Amino acid sequence: MAGGGQGLDSISSAVALILVLLACVELGDAATAVDVYRLIQYDLAGSPFGSRLAGLSHHAGSAASAVPGADLSRTALMVPLKDLDLGFLREYITNRKPLGGLVLLLPQKLREKIGIADDDQGDGLIRNMLSEMEQLLVHANIPYPVYFAFENEKINEVLTEVQSNDATGQPATATTGGYKLVVSTPEPKKIVSPAITNIQGWLPGLKGEGDANQLPTIAIVASYDTFGAAPALSVGSDSNGSGVAALLEIARLFSRLYSTPKMRGRYNLLFGLTSGGPYNYNGTLKWLRSFDQRIRESIDYAICLNSIGSWSDELWIHVSKPPENAYIKEIYEGFSTVADELGFKINIKQKKINISNPRVGWEHEQFSRVRVTAATLSELSVAPDFLKSSGGLYDTRSLVDETAVFKSVKLVAESLARHIYGHRGRGIEIFADNSSLAVNPFHINSWLDFLSRTPRVAPFLSKTDPFISALKKELSDHTTEVSVQHEVLDGIFTFYDQTKATLNIYQGLDDLISIFRRPPSRKSKAA
Repeated sequence: MAGGGQGLDSISSAVALILVLLACVELGDAATAVDVYRLIQYDLAGSPFGSRLAGLSHHAGSAASAVPGADLSRTALMVPLKDLDLGFLREYITNRKPLGGLVLLLPQKLREKIGIADDDQGDGLIRNMLSEMEQLLVHANIPYPVYFAFENEKINEVLTEVQSNDATGQPATATTGGYKLVVSTPEPKKIVSPAITNIQGWLPGLKGEGDANQLPTIAIVASYDTFGAAPALSVGSDSNGSGVAALLEIARLFSRLYSTPKMRGRYNLLFGLTSGGPYNYNGTLKWLRSFDQRIRESIDYAICLNSIGSWSDELWIHVSKPPENAYIKEIYEGFSTVADELGFKINIKQKKINISNPRVGWEHEQFSRVRVTAATLSELSVAPDFLKSSGGLYDTRSLVDETAVFKSVKLVAESLARHIYGHRGRGIEIFADNSSLAVNPFHINSWLDFLSRTPRVAPFLSKTDPFISALKKELSDHTTEVSVQHEVLDGIFTFYDQTKATLNIYQGLDDLISIFRRPPSRKSKAA
């Protein structure tokens, strides 16, 4: 009987343990879950860059656990941006120190329309840190998963506990418990034949009676896609959402002006929304090469719009041909006259293209390569570096001043219209405020807001993406002969999927829990 009692006690203890563990499983199943956004993964000419893994299952640690000599190969660090030591991050990446994973916590205001202010010193430091951090991450080969998440009440509570444990010298392990960060997602796969899509629309001019010659064309162009550390967050409100919003408003204005045959000017207007901008304006080059010689030769010049939403008193015209060139002179003088009326300054800068170097800094340089005169209008005085300043984490709606876009639209539309109708120097304002042809701030703002909610990294936009359809519809509302050109991004780039996931945060002795979650082995079944 005594032996039977001991057996019953053993069974009772085992049942009790199982009940406790099942309770833990219930707790585990109710874990905190947050959206996370993976650092981009890509290859450039066969060299790997970005985060090379997606799956994560490691105990959480804070920056305090990264002491000299610490083994963090099974630790996923949670680091708020405000606490990030770029020197530490650079050291870990450059020296390829082992790390289980990295979760970078971004301030919530990055998601909000108020966002990061240009005139706030603290916000300026955050923006500079974001920019420097992105460049470090994007141009490194990182052998562990790196994710971005936004701070919120739940994740901040977890971080506080993790920091407290680390401060006492009791970091989370399999035996001490703590928190475990888990991202269950398939390992990334290459995106096969990444698509880039160009969209164009025409406003045909009016030929004079008996005029058999082809009308000249003026092209207005903007690249719409972005590149950033986190593809699922790369909205590029200024670069180049501002250029896209401006182009669509210019198309709307001229569609009203050209709405009756008698009002059409003796110029065709070509509007182009191009893809592949961050990748050497690859889509622009393919678009230009698709033109037959007759169309290409009809283009007097092209105006490319790039980052025009964050300036106050001056804009730049970037050109490849000398300012003395007749068309360049026409653009500069026309823009300068209108800019003077609007109270700001236009600068001009020439940079000759190097035919032997395939790298281009501005979109107009691709036009120059096919012998079409073109200029880029931008708030930037120098071209961005390769894979930089084209939709970073800091480039959100708050960075864009709608007044700056409004003035940019007025500048381009007014100067072109005066040239088309021969009104230059006559003191005539065609797109006068409060007239039926006035620039529409609501139309500009609605597109800025939409673009600022829409990540647009080209390889992750399918041919049938709703965003592509929205651009096509808007251009169709204001122009004719709208066409879409689908191309494949040149093979020097390879991109990988898995850009967004869910981070589950578990608390407790999760390794014991996992025993009860795993299917039983054959040996245990036999037992």
